[in-house]
Amino acid sequence: MAISKRDEGKKVNSDINVTPMVDVMLVLLIIFMVVTPMVNNKVNVDLPTAQAAVIKENANKEDSIVVAVTRDGKTFLGGDMVSNDSLGPKVAALLDAKTGDKEVYLRGDNRANYGKVMDAIDGLRAGGVSQLGMLTEKHE
Repeated sequence: MAISKRDEGKKVNSDINVTPMVDVMLVLLIIFMVVTPMVNNKVNVDLPTAQAAVIKENANKEDSIVVAVTRDGKTFLGGDMVSNDSLGPKVAALLDAKTGDKEVYLRGDNRANYGKVMDAIDGLRAGGVSQLGMLTEKHE
């Protein structure tokens, strides 16, 4: 009686197929490229345009202090909503802890009430802010 042997093991391909992994990585890369600019500005504000806009590179840094006034008059410090009364002391505490650039950046919505923007500026001035940068879009 002869022993029958099956040679199916020799036909098995042991190479790793990386094509599905590359597809998943490319999709993740595209997702992160789309989401990253949205994470930088925590509050969506339509900035006004200006002819003589100067690019402020420091406004995009992680440790920059950014105050935003939205269309409906709400004031945000970073991503947290604050009242104009508490804005000054909170910014003063952040400025004391910060080393280097002591400028505060204000992002006011194009259609925000002018009085609300001025109230935010008054709150910042009351907190001891001496350098205030108003952020705008460059007019094409």
